[in-house]
Amino acid sequence: MKLTEKKRADILEAAVAEFKAGGFQGTSMDRIASTAKVSKRTVYNHFASKKELFRAILVELVKRGAQAPGQAYDPERPLDEQLFEIANQELALFSSQDFMDLARVTLAEYILTPELARRAFDEMNDKELGVHAWIRQAAEDGRLRAADPEMAAHQFLGLIKTFTVWPQLVGGQPLLSSGEAEQVIRSAVAMFLDHYGVE
Repeated sequence: MKLTEKKRADILEAAVAEFKAGGFQGTSMDRIASTAKVSKRTVYNHFASKKELFRAILVELVKRGAQAPGQAYDPERPLDEQLFEIANQELALFSSQDFMDLARVTLAEYILTPELARRAFDEMNDKELGVHAWIRQAAEDGRLRAADPEMAAHQFLGLIKTFTVWPQLVGGQPLLSSGEAEQVIRSAVAMFLDHYGVE
């Protein structure tokens, strides 16, 4: 990682910590610079304003949420096995402390001032979710009846996030045990294939 990239990453990490502690309105660029151990000028060299810095955090959050899970569609393997692996990889991302911190920082400000987030989501709306690509390929192969792979991907992830992300993010609930998470995922896979699978 180049020095400029490291400084940018340090600034983003410091901003997450400061926004988490004081919210958008209660955080200054001076505090972010101090926490990142860089000059205020360095912060402004990377981000023209506090809004731009906050938007960069949102972009990072959406990027992480859209990361492909690294599971390529395999026409030779059972669909339920592949979906189970994809779901586990997605869950590892969404339940990580790093992702949760980013999400908590952005959630309240997004509700209060959605214009701060709109541009970030607009920039990322053409990114294909990893599970979206997998569903599209399985449908093209004739193994799923999914006319709208994007909607099907959001439905599948929604079945999982309802139990493994939102209660923890909004309600302060503890992370599920590995056994509980497996039960949620297997149920989601079964429901998804019951609706979209080709008999």
